[in-house]
Amino acid sequence: LPARNRPEGKVLETVGVFEAPKQHGKYETGQLFLHSVFGYRGIVLFPWQARLYDRDVASPVTEKSENAAGHGSKEVKGKTHTYYQVLIDARDCPHISQRSQTEAVTFLANHDDSRALYAIPGLDYVSHEDILPYSSTDQVPIQHELFERFLMYDQTKVPPFVARDTLCAWQEKNHPWLELSDVHRETTENIRVTVIPFYMGMREAQNSHVYWWRYCIRLENLDSEVVQLRERHWRIFSLSGTLETVRGRGVVGREPVLSKEQPAFQYSSHVSLQASSGHMWGTFRFERPDGSHFDVRIPPFSLESNKDEKTPPSGLHW
Repeated sequence: LPARNRPEGKVLETVGVFEAPKQHGKYETGQLFLHSVFGYRGIVLFPWQARLYDRDVASPVTEKSENAAGHGSKEVKGKTHTYYQVLIDARDCPHISQRSQTEAVTFLANHDDSRALYAIPGLDYVSHEDILPYSSTDQVPIQHELFERFLMYDQTKVPPFVARDTLCAWQEKNHPWLELSDVHRETTENIRVTVIPFYMGMREAQNSHVYWWRYCIRLENLDSEVVQLRERHWRIFSLSGTLETVRGRGVVGREPVLSKEQPAFQYSSHVSLQASSGHMWGTFRFERPDGSHFDVRIPPFSLESNKDEKTPPSGLHW
């Protein structure tokens, strides 16, 4: 476990044997790993192929154009990148809860009259490069309520945990709201912002349609200087023609400090539109130790509805 993630005064226990991270190819279902940033133990359920739009990568075209967000932007080409749906070990959740929400997956209730939002604890999306793979001889190496429901031990396989039929059925049934398709990334003054939007579904309210998305945001300090997030400033454009501005202190009720020891913070939030698509962009205001402030760009991202959605999400029921 990286030293920065080690709780004070705790004795480290051996969880397994590290393996060489894969430079090419994907990790398989059942791969055990440590998260390289948040330090938790986890296991891969299945991979997603995402399009990564990285604004830090110089494109061959250097011409800049002003976009609706008001800052110079360049055409960003998406490249294919692998992310994984994973289970987080419940024993590690208390240690990471200050830096990463462990309910990264939420969905709308399957009742017409209900506005309830459900969350599945200990389910995360992890980028390929964040995985530090290891192997273990323990037949139940990860503690999570879904572990034995989704996976079973098979010593003839590598890794020795294979998907049960319930995992395949669950993935297929809940694909519309689990699916990760686009990832957006941009760095300002050594603060990298990564955004992953997810379409959650549509609700009818007072004879109008309301479309819901969740978005997962990760903030990473790539520098050694300590900074603190103070404010957020969002612009939300809807295809119906409305432009909404949202300002507020911090995010999800917190003003996280990003330091060399704890460089990242991850959270999820939700947005609704009265149109089937739109987009969002904005800035996070950070404060330096000397009291000065600077704004970090949130890369513009689209909110698209899944036009071919056939059935509403069905949660954890079979």
